[in-house]
Amino acid sequence: MLHELHIAGLGVIDDLDLPLHAGLNVLTGETGTGKTMVTVGLSLALGARASASLVREGAGSARVQARFDAPGSETSIDVTEWSEDGELILARTVSAEGKGSARISGQLATASALATLGEHLVEVHGQHQTQRLLTGATQTAFLDRFAGDEHLVALLAYREAFERLRSLRQEVETLSDASRDRERELDLLAYQVREIEEVDPQPGETAQLVAAEARLAHVERLLEFAATAAAVLDGDEGGATSAMATAAQTLAEAAALDPGANELGTRALGSSAEVAELARDVRSYGESLHADPDRLQGIRERMAALRALQRKYGETDDDVRSFLHESAGRLQDLDGADERLDSLRRDLSASEADVDAKAATVRLGRERAAAPLAAAVGAELHQLGMPGAVVRVDLEPVDPPGPGGSERVELRFAAGPGQRSAPLAKTASGGELSRTMLACRSVLADLDQVPTLVFDEVDAGIGGQAGLSVGKRLARLAHDRQVVVVTHLPQIACFADQHVRVTKEGGLARLEVLDHDQRVAELSRMLAGLAESAGAVSHAEELLDEAAKIRAQVRVDA
Repeated sequence: MLHELHIAGLGVIDDLDLPLHAGLNVLTGETGTGKTMVTVGLSLALGARASASLVREGAGSARVQARFDAPGSETSIDVTEWSEDGELILARTVSAEGKGSARISGQLATASALATLGEHLVEVHGQHQTQRLLTGATQTAFLDRFAGDEHLVALLAYREAFERLRSLRQEVETLSDASRDRERELDLLAYQVREIEEVDPQPGETAQLVAAEARLAHVERLLEFAATAAAVLDGDEGGATSAMATAAQTLAEAAALDPGANELGTRALGSSAEVAELARDVRSYGESLHADPDRLQGIRERMAALRALQRKYGETDDDVRSFLHESAGRLQDLDGADERLDSLRRDLSASEADVDAKAATVRLGRERAAAPLAAAVGAELHQLGMPGAVVRVDLEPVDPPGPGGSERVELRFAAGPGQRSAPLAKTASGGELSRTMLACRSVLADLDQVPTLVFDEVDAGIGGQAGLSVGKRLARLAHDRQVVVVTHLPQIACFADQHVRVTKEGGLARLEVLDHDQRVAELSRMLAGLAESAGAVSHAEELLDEAAKIRAQVRVDA
């Protein structure tokens, strides 16, 4: 359970500690004293959305800490990593600038982590939650929870199947809408692939053709250059080859007389051999040169074809080949799109059948649970002082089915016998709605394991005998779990196991846990506005005595 709540710098609260006990904890006080800010602070510790506007004027930040027993092994959440000495401490800080932080047992955490833990520890019911009861989604979720775990498993299976169906529909729609664009792209890609494949560029081919084209285009001048070079090297009158041979022979003879000339002779001999080889190579080069206009024309045409591709698909032969590879792959993908679409349509048909079958299972579960739920809520309302109230649970078809199924739930309410039932939102008064919310919460009490329930404004629109009936029901709820109630009704406050009075002094809220005599005075104030009124005091004592008898009977019945 929740043992202690510490709040500082929040609204009208400067710094206060609220101890909480097992059973029914009641907070009372004049309007504006800060009772609701206590539940706001608790909600912050449970991960609710924070706002800088909550920070008290003049305070640097608002701080909240809530200390709980760590949930036992019978619950569905594992808190081993967070608990310390069998306790959990949820803490939240909100600065005046709107920045915040969260901690769990001293460890840094996120607000979502607080919320994940908090939903297993505390359930808060206020005016907002009461209004939510009017929505079809909330009423549908209420019936689904009442229908039991097996039904919830079937509902989860339906939702997963529905999401698969929705995904398939989107994919089929996307492919179908894109079919015309796909045909245009297919035509373009096929043309591009065919154009490149017909030319079939090879890696580095353009550079090779540039060199070959230059040689053939200037073959006559190259022949002249080769002939001139050959004549210089090895002409009719000897040329450079003969001269170098003579020099080498002469230096060899000099070396025979003077060893110092050996190096010169060796160099001359090598140069003579190199010049002779150069002369042979020049002659071979000249002999290889032939004018070939047809081949030159063919090279120029090939280069033009390659450059035409490069202007469209890439700067080099390799770039063009890469474009070809990518386009061929895309073309293959598009060629298979029709097959993919046919396959998706078959999957879609099977998925629609699966969703229909699972929707029928969900509908059957809801149909089976509708009448028992109506009876259970009606019985609770009878105990809450509405003996003539009649509740019906109708299933309204939804076309087309949505993620929640092929129907939505509508709670219909009639305040008394013979009255025509109508949707809860259109017939229930504020007090009736508050008691219906409490009745629904009571029906679900045995279906979940949330150990602490908080009710703020549960008494909206009710009083007198109806308030006493609500107080009795809260006392029964508090027998096996902790209940915290903020109320203005003495008929509810009299059932408290712990009664806390909220007052305001100097513009700031303060708390006081009341003993018996103080409770009598507070109930008197709530009854008559005067703590010293003899009649109010007598009435307050009667309320406390009656509440004590009822609580004792609850323990006996349990």
